[in-house]
Amino acid sequence: MDILIFFLVLFLLILVHEWGHFIAAKRFGIRVDEFGLGFPPKLFGWKKPGGETEYTFNLLPIGGFVKIFGEDPDDESIQGPDRDRSFVHKPKWQQAIVLIAGVTMNIVLAWVLYVGGYLGGMPTQIDESELDTYPNAQLVIAAVIPDSPAAEAGVEPGDAITAISGVAAESRGGGGEQLTPSAITDAVAAASAGATATPLTLTLARGEESLTTELTPEVITLTTPAGAEEERPAIGIQMSLAAIKRHPPHEALWLATERTWELLGAVVVGLGGFLASAATGSADLNQVTGPVGIVNLVGDASALGFAYLVTFTAFISLNLAVINLLPFPALDGGRLLFVLIEKLKGSPIKPAVANAANTVGFVLLLLLMLVVTVSDVVKLL
Repeated sequence: MDILIFFLVLFLLILVHEWGHFIAAKRFGIRVDEFGLGFPPKLFGWKKPGGETEYTFNLLPIGGFVKIFGEDPDDESIQGPDRDRSFVHKPKWQQAIVLIAGVTMNIVLAWVLYVGGYLGGMPTQIDESELDTYPNAQLVIAAVIPDSPAAEAGVEPGDAITAISGVAAESRGGGGEQLTPSAITDAVAAASAGATATPLTLTLARGEESLTTELTPEVITLTTPAGAEEERPAIGIQMSLAAIKRHPPHEALWLATERTWELLGAVVVGLGGFLASAATGSADLNQVTGPVGIVNLVGDASALGFAYLVTFTAFISLNLAVINLLPFPALDGGRLLFVLIEKLKGSPIKPAVANAANTVGFVLLLLLMLVVTVSDVVKLL
């Protein structure tokens, strides 16, 4: 099921990205020869009656493409009878718009998904004082401290705490005790009050599973909200109360815009930091996730609920947008760089040079994807 959801998400992201290139090219009268999902070899394709574009499904489900006439220059696109509809003969500003249209659509898709999420109900961190407003909030584990009792017991971020030592989480309306970060902290303190710490039984919800584990508090060095370090008994988890919060349309539009902008900036900063580390040879491949890793992440998100899957899809769409803008051959950013160079030098780059650079870039990207995929598989072993 996780693999199916992954391919549906991938299909949506690719379709929207390539549709952006397609629509922009058509708007400027550029001929589009093929709209492909996946990479060749081709499985099947069709054309609309009287149409010029072939729509194809290809064997390798790792991307997609739009074959724009003249984007990879040849004699026909430069001097042929349809030269006026060639990408290379359009003004540079039109070429640039066609190239960034895919990235733009990925950003728009993320924004639309966030708007829908905020309208339908977005997972949001709340304060304990808001529990009366959101009685069905969940106490979710936000982070697990390495080498702590929780980490050694296999507790994972995203797990929801449903009970601790027999005290079950109930809504306020049900008259039971609401589990909060404070309640867990108090329980840990009580278990650590004697000369020997008393084990705590933690019941967790992970997707549709219910798990029970026994944790004994240990003295751990923790960082306080003020940034200071202190040692105290703990089980090694950071918690937050999460509730599904719905917003009216005007708030949803603004919050989606704010969220899209913030995450776009975070992706740029994160990718920039990784590339800087790669340039010095200190990059950690564990920071990079390929198709295999994303399948697991999609599965985790869908297990938490549809709202989480929507927000995760939006985040992946923003990542795809930023990565595609990198000035690397075969990516949109690389082709955009070629357009800028041609504008500055006043003459086109030799077709043989441009085509060779894009081919080499494509091969290197495939090799990188292979390396990352192997890394993902190793993580699972």
